[in-house]
Amino acid sequence: MTNQYEANLGRQPANFQPLTPLTYLERAAKTYPDHLAIIHGNRRVTYRDFWQRSLRLASALSQRGIGKGDTVTVMLSNTPPMLEAHFGVPMVKAVLHSLNTRLDAAVIAFQLDHAGTSVVIVDREFSGVMKEALAMASVTPLVIDYDDPDYPADAPHPKGERIGSVDYEEFLDGGEADFAWSMPDDEWDAISLNYTSGTTGNPKGVVYHHRGAALMAYANTIHAGMGKHAVYLWTLPMFHCNGWCFPWTLAIQAGTHVCLRWVRPAPMYDAIADHGVTHLCGAPIVMSLLINAPAEAKRDFPQTVTFNTAAAPPPEAVLSGMADAGFAVTHLYGLTETYGPAVVNEWHGEWDSLDKSQRAARKARQGVRYAALEDLAVMDPETMQKTPADGETIGEVMFRGNIVMKGYLKNKPATDEALAGGWFHSGDLGVMHPDGYIQLKDRSKDIIISGGENISSIEVEEALYKHPAVASCGVVGRPDDKWGEVPVAYVELKPGAVADSDEIIAHCRTLLARFKCPKAVVFAEIPKTSTGKIQKFRLREMARAG
Repeated sequence: MTNQYEANLGRQPANFQPLTPLTYLERAAKTYPDHLAIIHGNRRVTYRDFWQRSLRLASALSQRGIGKGDTVTVMLSNTPPMLEAHFGVPMVKAVLHSLNTRLDAAVIAFQLDHAGTSVVIVDREFSGVMKEALAMASVTPLVIDYDDPDYPADAPHPKGERIGSVDYEEFLDGGEADFAWSMPDDEWDAISLNYTSGTTGNPKGVVYHHRGAALMAYANTIHAGMGKHAVYLWTLPMFHCNGWCFPWTLAIQAGTHVCLRWVRPAPMYDAIADHGVTHLCGAPIVMSLLINAPAEAKRDFPQTVTFNTAAAPPPEAVLSGMADAGFAVTHLYGLTETYGPAVVNEWHGEWDSLDKSQRAARKARQGVRYAALEDLAVMDPETMQKTPADGETIGEVMFRGNIVMKGYLKNKPATDEALAGGWFHSGDLGVMHPDGYIQLKDRSKDIIISGGENISSIEVEEALYKHPAVASCGVVGRPDDKWGEVPVAYVELKPGAVADSDEIIAHCRTLLARFKCPKAVVFAEIPKTSTGKIQKFRLREMARAG
């Protein structure tokens, strides 16, 4: 029998268009053409100009034969060309590949070759390492230099040489401001390529699609509470998961991007006070910079600023310090494979009346799924059955929905493994609480098995962070003849703070079972990725080396 709701009611251009974030900027430019879209140094860019410059970039790329399936690689700081690339590159159906600006030449060369890069846009700040990488790579892309006219006078190092065949502004001048850009053929088409950050030592090329980027932009608007004309400060690198998709997000509410080349306390406070910043995102290290900034760097501001942070839950002292400084912290969780944060710790007003320990326990949880994510679960990866929601049974955190990656570029085995059973396997271990909130316990590879007992490195780290002298820490397993492995803590102290290993271990024993406490404490600078994540694989190497 024919379904009456399907007969003669097919998809057509009038009622079905591919989801894409590109239309958000077009709408903002038509609705608020004179509203401020970008602030960068002394430069001010309206939405009209933002749109036209993105079109010029698309047009210039098209003139060079760049189109569907081509990769445009950018090595840029948080500057206007990075925002323009997020729209101009996919306007010709090409794929945007944003390089981590802290990578070495060998890794850059690998990514250029793996991505099959056709065009490179490089900031002169990074021309030295890019020149070295291009000499090592097999691809021979068109290289475009970006010479930032607002490069700060107090830059930590001078601009590098020009290595391209054309300057970015000259390239845009050759494009048309009324270019007829192209919608994606299918919302499943790739929009960007991001390589995993390297915390596992095994980066893979994560492919995003237009549908996921469009939905993530809506979700960010909701979960960050971004109202009309929000003002967003760029402390999170735009190369990291496409800046958690916020380059596309702000156009929905015609917000203002405040660019920041380097994350330093005084410029952050100046931007917040001078431009009325309402939102920013960043790793815990950014919070530390803000609350521990010298008095002369701080500025007063009347507004409460929403600070979205991922990675480990901030310690209570940090949350308190941020609140005192005028920031409201929202705790998020996600991975490169989920377009950035896909889980949010939705706070309940009644939790404010709980005692300090109960409140801290709820803040330590990662939370519930984003509105754009269809399902979030803790499962047994062998049976693919959900674990009991008892807050105790450990399983693997898994995701399902439209903000999960297409897969890993040119790596079908890894894609099949990651998406096995109809779920994205995060590799993170956690529990599901009775109220539906998840809480991470560890990465599967970071669980320490000592004498047959499982020790959560996160649990030990949470105890360490409660010591007033600890600024940063990481706990890993060290091989041990008797126990198989034992926990060892790497600790970075706050400036001016003093503590010894006996004191740190004694502190842990007041909070943890004795077998969970570090058997040794090493005071050292903690290795981190450019986005602030602790590189556990580096710590494991250090532990194995003794």
